[in-house]
Amino acid sequence: MIKFLWGNFSKFVALITSMSEETRSRNFIEHIIDEDLENGMSNDVLRFRFPPEPNGYLHVGHASSICLNFGLGLTYNAPVNLRFDDTNPTKEEQEYVDAIKLDVQWLGFEWDNECYASDYFQQLYDWAVALIKDGKAYVDSQSSEEMAAQKGTPTEPGTHSPHRDRSVEENLSLFEKMKNGEFEEGAHVLRAKIDMASPNMLMRDPVMYRILHRHHHRTGNDWCIYPMYDWTHGESDYIEQVSHSLCTLEFKPHRELYNWFLDNVYTNEDLRPKQREFARRNLSHTVVSKRKLLRLVEEGVVTGWDDPRMPTISALRRRGYTPASIRNFADTIGIAKRENLVDVSLLEYCVREDLNKLAPRVMAVLNPVKLVITNYPEGEEEWLTAENNPEDENAGSRQVPFSRELYIEREDFKEEANRKFFRLTLNKEVRLKNAYIIKGESVVKDADGNITEIHCTYDPKSRSGSGTEESMRKVKGTLHWVSINHAVPVEVRQYDRLFMDEAPDSHKDKDFMEFVNPDSLKVINAFAEPSLKEVEVGDRFQFQRIGYFCVDTESTPEKIVFNKTVGLRDTWAKVQEKK
Repeated sequence: MIKFLWGNFSKFVALITSMSEETRSRNFIEHIIDEDLENGMSNDVLRFRFPPEPNGYLHVGHASSICLNFGLGLTYNAPVNLRFDDTNPTKEEQEYVDAIKLDVQWLGFEWDNECYASDYFQQLYDWAVALIKDGKAYVDSQSSEEMAAQKGTPTEPGTHSPHRDRSVEENLSLFEKMKNGEFEEGAHVLRAKIDMASPNMLMRDPVMYRILHRHHHRTGNDWCIYPMYDWTHGESDYIEQVSHSLCTLEFKPHRELYNWFLDNVYTNEDLRPKQREFARRNLSHTVVSKRKLLRLVEEGVVTGWDDPRMPTISALRRRGYTPASIRNFADTIGIAKRENLVDVSLLEYCVREDLNKLAPRVMAVLNPVKLVITNYPEGEEEWLTAENNPEDENAGSRQVPFSRELYIEREDFKEEANRKFFRLTLNKEVRLKNAYIIKGESVVKDADGNITEIHCTYDPKSRSGSGTEESMRKVKGTLHWVSINHAVPVEVRQYDRLFMDEAPDSHKDKDFMEFVNPDSLKVINAFAEPSLKEVEVGDRFQFQRIGYFCVDTESTPEKIVFNKTVGLRDTWAKVQEKK
């Protein structure tokens, strides 16, 4: 049953990722765009945008949005803007801007215009003044607590602010003084005058501007008031002439306000943006709230935004994930109208499938025990040919050293084993990868009974690729190994799930931090073949029989550090079986 499910799912993913634009089914966003084009919209006016707020690093959820917006640009041969929603100077930094740009480029996309909401501050202010003059906005001098108390409930209307009927002249004067920095933070806000009885609570005189005496990473100290997201979002789309503004589902209630604001600036001479929503695809065993991710960083649970256990794009890159694997993951989960929890095993499947095609095969031993080939000549060594990647006919081969004393994995040997144990045991044969057939003979133990050495003999005629009859002899087990005299010490960082719960932030009565996995990182000292002496940061490899690994950013020639990217074993089939 498992094989059936896994085999069919593998074919499904392969089909999705290999489909051409003409053959794959179109998602509901594309149907909306197609309908607009059929109803007279010109393809020439199509424009999309990806609008991150630079208050943290992008995560895997943002990757799906990036792939959606830039993917639409490729599908319709339309430009895509990268727009930074930089309206909150208390949380935004240039570091985040730079990281976001790097992430988008690393995923393989190029933007048409690099835009910033802060570029539109003057225009937004001018439009706000026009709303005041039209009697559609007013300065409210109440505290945030007083305004919240007047907001009402979903079933009860709100009540009017005592300042709602201020004169146009007074509102204009106060708003200008707010801009000039003549009031303290919290003294006043500018609110849109809409409907305090609206069933949509977002329409109950929403705040458009607040006072913030903060330094902005781009405008410096030029402004003492900053626009709210709802006021900025649609107007920025309009300024940039974005045709389709795509947001996640939590912004669906905001669409009415989005349109109300547009109604008051739209001139009928330009293209009017259209907001549409799609569902988030939440990833199991993690959180994707930037606020919660920041907490993990600030409380030292992880070493930073790019800690390989994090779901950020920078962390996935550091861990060894490939751009193609993330794009394939986004294509596979697709675009939907309902939120769903996607098992992280599917993402790992996409990574594994890509790395299988491009990662060179090498040998490393993570939990070593000494193996002595007693009938191999002392002091002798030979260099054997090893294939770099059987999935890539152009990958070529390399030479690996072989000698009398080797390291093998401790778990690859048992003194006594049943018939289902196909690795090394006494009086049985296995093959050493790319080398010889060996037979277990005896062990050496320390005073505590721990095995310190395994002694074996080898068949000198059984060398792989030698063409002899003995070299073709079949044995059931094959082990990887490293020559002790040539071994390169490396540090290996193995990762488990950062959270032990499938949905750590879904428990209303518990803090998501309660589900942090205390064993999510294990650092071990290992040994690798000498071909890994000259690795560079970001290089990816398959450690044969173990998994895929990537050279970490902290690696140096003196201390080579590998991050485990993903294991060799597929877990998606088990997930499907449970369902």
